[in-house]
Amino acid sequence: MILNDEQKAMLNGDLGEGAAYAMKIQFALGEAFDAQRMVPIKRAHVALSNQDGDLWFAEKLVKAGAHCKVAPTVNPGFCTGHFTGACGHPADAEDIAHMIRTDNAYRALGAVLSYNCTPYIATNVPNFGEVCAFSESSATPYVNSVWGARSNRESANSALCAAITGYVPEYGLLLDENRKGDILVRVEADMKTPYEYHLLGMMGDKIGEGIPVFTGLPHTISAEALRNLGAQLNTSGAYGMYHIVGCTPEAPTVEVALGGKKPKYEVVITNEDLQNVEATFSDKRDNDKVDFAMFGCPHFTLEEAQHIAEGVKGKKLAIPMYILVSSHALQMAQRMGIADVLAEAGAEIIADSCPDQPCWHYLKGKVGITESPKCAYYPRRRGIHFIIRDLDTCIQAALTGEVK
Repeated sequence: MILNDEQKAMLNGDLGEGAAYAMKIQFALGEAFDAQRMVPIKRAHVALSNQDGDLWFAEKLVKAGAHCKVAPTVNPGFCTGHFTGACGHPADAEDIAHMIRTDNAYRALGAVLSYNCTPYIATNVPNFGEVCAFSESSATPYVNSVWGARSNRESANSALCAAITGYVPEYGLLLDENRKGDILVRVEADMKTPYEYHLLGMMGDKIGEGIPVFTGLPHTISAEALRNLGAQLNTSGAYGMYHIVGCTPEAPTVEVALGGKKPKYEVVITNEDLQNVEATFSDKRDNDKVDFAMFGCPHFTLEEAQHIAEGVKGKKLAIPMYILVSSHALQMAQRMGIADVLAEAGAEIIADSCPDQPCWHYLKGKVGITESPKCAYYPRRRGIHFIIRDLDTCIQAALTGEVK
């Protein structure tokens, strides 16, 4: 791999131990993927996990004097201010201390402490063709597919190294020839709401390995639906990119999306397929009772919080409801009175937090309801279980404590 003078200086340690450490990792990745050169990035997003390995790596870079050349946004951990007693279920002191250390490490590195998994919707939006380094399962397919920017499926560590060096090795989805679709997916299912896009994205086993080109979908699709599709595609099949003919910028036609070639094969998705996904990823239960409702994996938008508020206004929830959002969406909800409506009904709207965090220890052994298969998937390792239904059904279940 050919390096320029600045990159050589970083690798040799001339620009500091931290920059050298990060560049060694970037250089090794480039060698592994046969990259010919490094290219500069304009944006980065680091999917920090607030777990031991993540914290060890971030603190190691801090001790080495590293600082981000391109300030990255970061994924949620959990809001220590919320989980210190105000909610009635405080997090463990050890977990709070761990989160504070994570916050301090990323602050010292010069990251943007957004604690949001959907920065591509409002706060860290790339332009068409921009080279980025985005980790986070919903972020990479969104920036590649919807915005037409360019990022590989970075890990939290490689994205952080890219933010420190300002470079990524040029391979994979950064190259024109690797961005063409090779699987034609004909959608014959009824795609009425963003929920169906959750289910469509969980069809990774049926779609197979490659870059899917979707036909049969509307030409105008909401940001929430596109967010859901990419998040679940990356969860179910590690897809870094997809095309929707007539919708996403690199797919004006089937022919362009496929690069003028024939697809490897074709797949048809039906209503029955979506129903089977819902049944497969919903946990089994003995009765119709649910213990709580949780939304925001990926983080909910202001519009989604408003939709819930309209559904519960003037009513009282039968079970706890947690709505996870960005700090920006929370502030707007507070300004607009949406948060007050939710609070009066008994719902909590929480910024900076993720379902896959230790702060939810008090939900272990309980069964919740959510519209997100991803939300149902990750907390299982913590002993938290979910039924999956569309958002309006979830709202009604929260009002009654039961789901049919």
